Amino acid sequence: MRRHVLSVSLTLVAAVTLAAAQAPGEEPFVRLDPAFDRIVPADAKLELVKGGFGFLEGPVWVEDEPNSYLAVTDMAANVIYKWTPDGTVSVLLDRSGYTGYDIWRVGMPEPSGRGLYFMIGSNGLALDPQGRFVIAGWASRSIKRLEPDGSQTTLADRYDGKRFGGPNDVIVKKNGTIYFTDGIGGLRARGDDPSRELMIQGVYMLKDGRVTLVSDEIENANGIVLSPDETILYANNGPGKIITRFDVRSDDMPVNGRVFADFNDDKTPGITDGMKVDTVGNLYTTCCGGVWILSPEGKKLGMFRTPELAANLAFGDSDFRTLYVPARTGLYRIRLNSEGIPGR
Repeated sequence: MRRHVLSVSLTLVAAVTLAAAQAPGEEPFVRLDPAFDRIVPADAKLELVKGGFGFLEGPVWVEDEPNSYLAVTDMAANVIYKWTPDGTVSVLLDRSGYTGYDIWRVGMPEPSGRGLYFMIGSNGLALDPQGRFVIAGWASRSIKRLEPDGSQTTLADRYDGKRFGGPNDVIVKKNGTIYFTDGIGGLRARGDDPSRELMIQGVYMLKDGRVTLVSDEIENANGIVLSPDETILYANNGPGKIITRFDVRSDDMPVNGRVFADFNDDKTPGITDGMKVDTVGNLYTTCCGGVWILSPEGKKLGMFRTPELAANLAFGDSDFRTLYVPARTGLYRIRLNSEGIPGR
């Protein structure tokens, strides 16, 4: 594992990219329910932590006082970065997604129109019960685990003998069961790529070394998260802007998928992407111009806008009351009254 401080400055130019989601004069907060005011303080402000990245995704806070940090993926750079509260950015893992040399074969085109480059890195991150990173490899078309010695173990790269098309997001249960989404984003030509093997885009469970298909009815399966008590699994379908809720049985299998929330009536740019929950079960999802907060029953409580289209989010800091938001080229944060769940 290479660990070195970046020698180049990550500039603030990212804050004014073409992917800007908040138009001038728009209110930064949309408050639809009094419950939103109990979560988001009246004086809350979204601040830019660091800019100048390629395409940020998959954050997770690693609690290791006094050396705690945020791990965040840059899919365009094929790197997982480590950001520490003193503002230092270093490389936690290089070549975090695709590890080959023929990179012209892999990774979908960057979707924001900021230039012709490709998403060859990893995507979502989570921590297992032993504190090891579990990585949605995206362009590696696999679910991987980062070992303490820096090596990577492939946990799964196939279903029914066929290679995945690009694992997108991942979440790990307290007992070690892994849930993840897979699509076609790891393929250069996406659905038309000649190397595509799986004709479905699904939600999967990885338990005891075996991959089980949870659902193949969520096209463009994207973000995934568990409820605080792990009895509910949420998954969304990106461009479809629908969040699906599953009941998790005692054997860890999610069943009875049904619509939890639908954002199709909101035409603001942005898709349902990364999701997190707080300790009381409120769900936070990137979508439609920023970050939306929903009650455990699926009621939309409100949202806050982001200067760039947000892709994912994670609670962090020692009290897990700071929400970190990777949004294209910038990493942002906001202090909340709610508390997140460590490792997710």
